[in-house]
Amino acid sequence: MKYVALLSGGKDSCFNLLHCAKNGHELVAAASLGPEPGKEELDSYLYQTVGQDAIELVARALDVPLYRRIIRGSAVEQGAEYGGRSSKGGVHGDETEDLYELLASVKSHHPDITGVSVGAILSNYQRVRVEHVCRRLSLFALCYLWQRPQDELLSEMIDAKMNAVLIKVAGIGLTKEHLGKSLGEMKPLLFKLNEKYGSHICGEGGEYESLTLDCPLFKSRISLLKTEVVIHSDNDFATVAYLRVTNAILLPKDPTTLDVLVPPLLINPIYDNILHAITSKELSPSSLLSSDAPIDSKAQCEFAILSTRVGPWITVSNVQCQNQDDITIEEEVTECFNLLRDQLARHSLQLHQCTNINIFVSSMDLFARINGVYATFFGTSPPARACVAVDLPHPRRVKIDCIAFADESLADRQALHVQSLSYWAPANIGPYSQAIISDERVFISGQIGLIPPSLSMPSPCSLALETVLSIQHVDRIVTALKENSSWVGHCQATIFWLADARYLDLVAVAHELYEKHTGSKGPTIYAVIKSIPKDALVEKQVLFHTGRCLVRDEYDDEMVSENQTPKFITGGVVFTADDSVYWEISRFKDNLSSCVVINVRGRANEAVAEALKHESSLAFCWPRIFSIRLFYVHSRDISARLPPVTSIPCRFLSSQRRDDCDFVLCLLTA
Repeated sequence: MKYVALLSGGKDSCFNLLHCAKNGHELVAAASLGPEPGKEELDSYLYQTVGQDAIELVARALDVPLYRRIIRGSAVEQGAEYGGRSSKGGVHGDETEDLYELLASVKSHHPDITGVSVGAILSNYQRVRVEHVCRRLSLFALCYLWQRPQDELLSEMIDAKMNAVLIKVAGIGLTKEHLGKSLGEMKPLLFKLNEKYGSHICGEGGEYESLTLDCPLFKSRISLLKTEVVIHSDNDFATVAYLRVTNAILLPKDPTTLDVLVPPLLINPIYDNILHAITSKELSPSSLLSSDAPIDSKAQCEFAILSTRVGPWITVSNVQCQNQDDITIEEEVTECFNLLRDQLARHSLQLHQCTNINIFVSSMDLFARINGVYATFFGTSPPARACVAVDLPHPRRVKIDCIAFADESLADRQALHVQSLSYWAPANIGPYSQAIISDERVFISGQIGLIPPSLSMPSPCSLALETVLSIQHVDRIVTALKENSSWVGHCQATIFWLADARYLDLVAVAHELYEKHTGSKGPTIYAVIKSIPKDALVEKQVLFHTGRCLVRDEYDDEMVSENQTPKFITGGVVFTADDSVYWEISRFKDNLSSCVVINVRGRANEAVAEALKHESSLAFCWPRIFSIRLFYVHSRDISARLPPVTSIPCRFLSSQRRDDCDFVLCLLTA
């Protein structure tokens, strides 16, 4: 795609351009925001403003037009989110809106631009705001440095023959004598300061800022003829000083070969090991197609819409349009959301308080149209989501299941909504977040085996690679959420959506190897359904818990937060040769947040249901259930009286024992 570079002049914004070129994108313009004339630096939360006197030279070295705008706004909205959860607009007077006006101007001059290069590495604050602006202008953020290890990045910058020098220092161990020194010269000291004080190697904590004098994309190189050192403060802890460029010129240079290292698709050796172990079980590419066998829908389980509340948690189950007479799919989705909104209103909640939504559709051919309507109901940080195609009874085309949390402030809900193309994990180019944290519960959107920088599926088709990628994507999302947090995190439930029952063995082996490596185990469901987005073969959906539990301190009787590990409990009952139950439980000692998965084989009769109610291992959960989902094989008879739940028709069901289940109940308690 053609793109505009957001230029600070620093190493990150320029190094990201090399990766944009490596991924086949074409640079056509540059854009920069800075202080008004007469001001050399501005205390901005969002922009690097030091070194603005050299931005013109950087753009000329790149041989592209430069568009500039003065920063008029301030950091009005300083929270983790930007804009409103129920609104798509910006915040009046915020400095982010200066970026919107700048990029809108660039787009008016270059209407063929569809991308924006951003050099963000670790700053969620910067990424969230740039992505917000990009979404409003229908642009893709290209953010190839996002979440990359800083030691690797700095070494790669130097190896790629990028010449960048320090133009500001503001960190422990850095002094005015380091101004003007190159990254290559500073590398030993930066690594030493990281080891000794935890300083950020790439300056992500504000330790230093840089100016790029040359890189492989430059047509000319920058030579600094005259500079002055300006000292803001000079003390024993950390000097704050910057370099004022008073005279610089462009000099001719020989063309430089673009030699930039692309990180491997599988980041951690554990994923390579799992891939190697399961490759022998890989089916041939010609057989990796979903079976399209006729479905016997005589046993479809249908329930009425219902909302359930336990404490701050609310579940709205079985949301589906009642009137099916000659309506479009858009009207059907709209009606579903109107019903969902009405149910939430009964508990004084709104749509933007949804934390997780599961949307079941009759055909993936409808996905784009459904998504278009879905997107109109959410703004910033929409809920986590999974969307799969199941065998809904004709003429129904959409069914929704929703979990919401009655948050009292913005701090009660944390979202990870990354929309940038990167090497990290798939961007969410859609109305859902990678993950939502509420009340220490972490809802992670369904992950398929996309290749992150291109958002394409592996070619040729590979069940093994798709499986490992879906596992890695979940891991990378959790790692990003844990950044600068005190929690460890534990998986409380995993659902693998499969496009064919033949995939079960390979996916189960991969999951077992992963759990053995991590040392943790939780309830797992393998559900074979009609199809998955992008014709994926497998999708992994996960419920995590931070592990933080409130316990009473034995000395001062105060409630304190403590990291705990949930117990994984299994059990079962055999009633007859045909009727048996097996359950898996993830339960904390001092927290009511648990997950119970009950797998049933045989006829689900009243005797089985009654026995489960009196089973001591399960007694704790019945009074505290706020969410029930019923996965069932629709060709089999389900005769027990079940409460109104979201029923999910499946073609095959299995637990971790790789058995053949008739139905599975997934229960969440609070």
